[in-house]
Parts: sequence; C-alpha cells; structure tokens
Amino acid sequence: MSTTTDLAGLRVLVVEDEMMVSMLIEDMLEDLGCKVVGPASRLEEAMELVNSVELDCAVLDVNLGGQPIFPLADLLREKGAPFAFATGYGDAGLRDADKGSPVLQKPFREGDLARILGELRLQAK
Repeated sequence: MSTTTDLAGLRVLVVEDEMMVSMLIEDMLEDLGCKVVGPASRLEEAMELVNSVELDCAVLDVNLGGQPIFPLADLLREKGAPFAFATGYGDAGLRDADKGSPVLQKPFREGDLARILGELRLQAK
C-alpha cells in the first residue's frame, strides 16, 4: 500500500466535469501530497494540458458531459502516461481496448485513490 510520502510531488491530471467531484478529488490529491494538474472539465481542455504540461499520471472521468474520454486515454497511452478511469459503472463503460485499466469506482475514498496512484506511480516513466 502506498503512503503519502510515496506520492509526494506526483503530478496528477484531473479530468472531471462535475465541479464538486473535481474539488473533492483535488482535496484528496493535495492531502496525499500530490500536485494537481488542471483540473479539466472538457475533453479539448484536457488534451491541451496533456500536450503542454508535465504530468506523471491522470484520473479520468469516463464521460464528460456526454462526451467519452477515450481520445484522451489514447493520447495518454501514446505518451506513456499511466491513468485510471473514475466511473460509477466500473469497467462496464469501457471500450475493449481499455479493459484491464485501473478503475476507481465512484464514489471512492482517499485510500482507494492512494492505492490506484501508487499503482500508476510504478507504471510512470
């Protein structure tokens, strides 16, 4: 299990369209010692961040106001940046290409986020 020290300084892109959920994730990340990148609430905004800002990993809401997050997942995969999906539907809402990716089942706790971030940190370059 990851400790806060293990996650200190980890740059995490947050992509979430629900403001309250985004704020909650940001608070959790800050409590864990991570640096929040973004957050982004729209796909285009998230794509720009991935192309312009240094990050270690990402937490992605699967559905941004009806728009699937998958183009961003493909871009992150291309760049070698690990990510986890955050969704209330488990892996049922994922494409076949994304099955097996880490999933944070909404609602999740800080401990769940820390565990997933620990896994992502190990995958990061």
